[in-house]
Amino acid sequence: MKNYLSGAAAVIQPRKFAGILAIWAVTLLYVLFQGGKTSFMLFIMVSVLILYLVIGALGGVRRAKGTRSLYSEQEKPELLYAGGYLRVKLNITIPGFLPLPYVVVREILKRHNGESWVFEESLVPSLRGQGELLFQTPALERGSYTFENTDIIAEDIFGLVEHKGTFKAEGQFRVLPRAVFVPRWHLYERRSRLAGLQTSLLHSRRETTQINGVRDYIYGDRLTRIHWNATAKTGEWKSKEFEHESVPKTILVLDGSYMAYGSSSQFELAVSITASLLGFGIRDRIGIGLCCLDRTTKVFSPAESAAERQKMIQYLIDINAEGRGPLVPRLEKGHRMFPKGAYFVLISPQSGQPVLDVMRWAESRGMTPSHIQVRNPAGKAGSGEWLDVLKSRGVTGYSISSLQELPAILGGDTTV
Repeated sequence: MKNYLSGAAAVIQPRKFAGILAIWAVTLLYVLFQGGKTSFMLFIMVSVLILYLVIGALGGVRRAKGTRSLYSEQEKPELLYAGGYLRVKLNITIPGFLPLPYVVVREILKRHNGESWVFEESLVPSLRGQGELLFQTPALERGSYTFENTDIIAEDIFGLVEHKGTFKAEGQFRVLPRAVFVPRWHLYERRSRLAGLQTSLLHSRRETTQINGVRDYIYGDRLTRIHWNATAKTGEWKSKEFEHESVPKTILVLDGSYMAYGSSSQFELAVSITASLLGFGIRDRIGIGLCCLDRTTKVFSPAESAAERQKMIQYLIDINAEGRGPLVPRLEKGHRMFPKGAYFVLISPQSGQPVLDVMRWAESRGMTPSHIQVRNPAGKAGSGEWLDVLKSRGVTGYSISSLQELPAILGGDTTV
């Protein structure tokens, strides 16, 4: 009995529990020294009340259990993209036979970088102790998310004592970085017009006359390219897909330097640009790889398969811009994974000598460098001088301040 009372005292707030025991002791003394039916009835009522509170503290909410289900507008919640949200359903079971007027459910959702959100809702359980809680997360950014322990808080029917229980309902999911559709990239078409011995050896990406399938219509496709049979069958515009001549492999280098970014939104833009270009490479069957200069240097060799691209995208989910030091020494750690003759695309907010050193390093390895400068979305425009410097050295440069402008700039509207 001593263990039960100590357990109840641990659940019930100490001051309230001490107050209730004091009242019980007073009624006991009242019976012993006064006697009579009134004192005895009062003692019995207080004893029953204390017994009820102790049973409620030891059972019920304290032994609550639950299961969690996640839903989204997409077919697979684990492939949720940044900016989306999830609907969460929590089924709760509270054992015991004592009625509860209501319970408060407190949830904590934690992101991989330490950010957290608290969700608190109340529900009225059924007579059998069953309850269902539905809520929706806010718009989520890229990252790995985990639901922490769930707290169940309830009061007795008199509102005297608060009971609390905790259980673990598994709930983990990952949010992919934002990405936009990039229909074309003039890097492969303009390289043949740039001066230099290396670029003269590279082939621009040209289509052959061999049909390789059908794809969705892209604004700007010529009338002769439309696949009329597929359009009539599906009711949507379809275009012919032609085989392409081979092109050099491409490797995207994401700068994850801590000191390079002025805000978290600027780094998220860099990650989203990288994810969008990975998608472009898969759609156009370009052997594309990824190098992340984060806390460690991680290199994925160029590949055309969607499975390899998924590995790269999954790696981008948890990256946090924790790299330190110059870029070239960090590139040297993975230099064997960089294929000779590849397109080397640096995605970084930096400019000036650090980037020129990287461009020179890539050229010394037999690669053709280019630079996508990621500007701070909240900062002032003004990167023309830097792009002129790149142009004078025969290097293609782009300046991006928002993800929405990426397709137009890469397509040739604002390139250097």
